[in-house]
Amino acid sequence: MGKIKVLIVDDSALVRQMLSEMLNSAPDIEVIGVAHDPIMARDKIKTLNPDVLTLDVEMPRMDGVTFLKNLMRLRPMPVVMVSSLTEKGADITLEALELGAVDFVSKPKTDLAHTLEDYAEEIIEKVRVASKARVKALDLNSAKLKPTERHSADAVLEKQAFSKHFKTTDRILAIGASTGGTEAIKDVLIQLPPDTPGTVISQHIPAAFSGPFAKRMNGISAMTVCEATDGQQIVTGHVYIAPGNRHLLVERDGARFICRLNDGPEVNRHKPSVDVMFRSVAHNVGPNAISVILTGMGNDGAQGMQEMHEAGAPTIAQDEKSSVVWGMPGEAVKLGCVDTITSLNKIPQAIIALIKKQC
Repeated sequence: MGKIKVLIVDDSALVRQMLSEMLNSAPDIEVIGVAHDPIMARDKIKTLNPDVLTLDVEMPRMDGVTFLKNLMRLRPMPVVMVSSLTEKGADITLEALELGAVDFVSKPKTDLAHTLEDYAEEIIEKVRVASKARVKALDLNSAKLKPTERHSADAVLEKQAFSKHFKTTDRILAIGASTGGTEAIKDVLIQLPPDTPGTVISQHIPAAFSGPFAKRMNGISAMTVCEATDGQQIVTGHVYIAPGNRHLLVERDGARFICRLNDGPEVNRHKPSVDVMFRSVAHNVGPNAISVILTGMGNDGAQGMQEMHEAGAPTIAQDEKSSVVWGMPGEAVKLGCVDTITSLNKIPQAIIALIKKQC
């Protein structure tokens, strides 16, 4: 099998050089060209036919989002956005994901040479995943990381023997996602009614992005969506999205459930981790919960979903065909802990049916 051919589009000569060096260091990736703006990129795409594009958000002559909109309409291909860690950068990147970009990497604001080097492994892995992603044409009418310790959910929350849970009128919907998840979450939330049980979401996302993401979801959902805060009560008709630098756990406080934020180590390389959230829901909510795992690379959430399944909670996984990357849901399916495997557009109906059944 040939190497993954990458075209880098960035107005910074330093970033172009560093991304080229990082990606070329991988044995299965080859940077076949660079462009300093979208006009040059357009011509190079035609002549070089790359497999993956890395695209800067803010560039001269034409901004990255405008270029991406044209690209995904006329010549759909896997795109990884290179974004600044600012609120403006977050908003633009989330818009790019809506338009069909597969994923993004964050561009550090300071010490560019040093910190971008630290991101080499992340960038390489995201390009690999993007090369295999399912990319669809845009319909305008439709709406080297340094070695780190590997941790399981045990590092944040020790697994316990499951006890019998008393029935309660409170229900919890727990959703986990990664690559392609911001759009998948939107597609689910937009179809859920305002009286949906309190919903907790862990999406792999940087700290600067989780607030703007919650704000965007609040604008499209019939429920109230916010970035979770520590000690916040979980109530019907509200959605709580994990901050990008904290694990989100669900705890029982008397007769109610609350959000608990945890600053423990990364689990499965992620913080927030879906495994950690699912485990907390298994421990504290048991059969009164519903577990949903959406598109995403890696295996975070699979073990936690198995624990929720063992605790008596019904489980749903997005199917392979509708997933941008069938990593996380695929791993859960392999563990045999998924009750329902269905396409993204049918997941809201599956959730609603389970809520009615639990009542």
